[in-house]
Amino acid sequence: MMFHHYIKIVPTTYFRMDGSQLSTNQFSVTRHSRTVSLFSGESGMPGVFFSYELSPLMVKYTEKTKSFSHFATNVCAIIGGIFTVAGLIDTFLYHSVRAIQKKQELGKFS
Repeated sequence: MMFHHYIKIVPTTYFRMDGSQLSTNQFSVTRHSRTVSLFSGESGMPGVFFSYELSPLMVKYTEKTKSFSHFATNVCAIIGGIFTVAGLIDTFLYHSVRAIQKKQELGKFS
């Protein structure tokens, strides 16, 4: 068997609200494996191989608090969205019921 691991490493720094700083790394791994056999035509060297890729960019996370006005704006947006969707559903149902009633009056709907 031949196992190949591709590892990507991204340096990361977390800045907390209390002023402390944490330097760490994020990584992702992609694994591939295949059978190596002279009889089946699969060529290659059996073993475990690791390939590292260090990112030239750094990710920086900063912890921040949000104000009460930001919270109030989000709540108003949610309430407004609910009223809008409810209004659309109400309009659709109203017009559907009216169309069905008109067809019943004309005798076209059984």
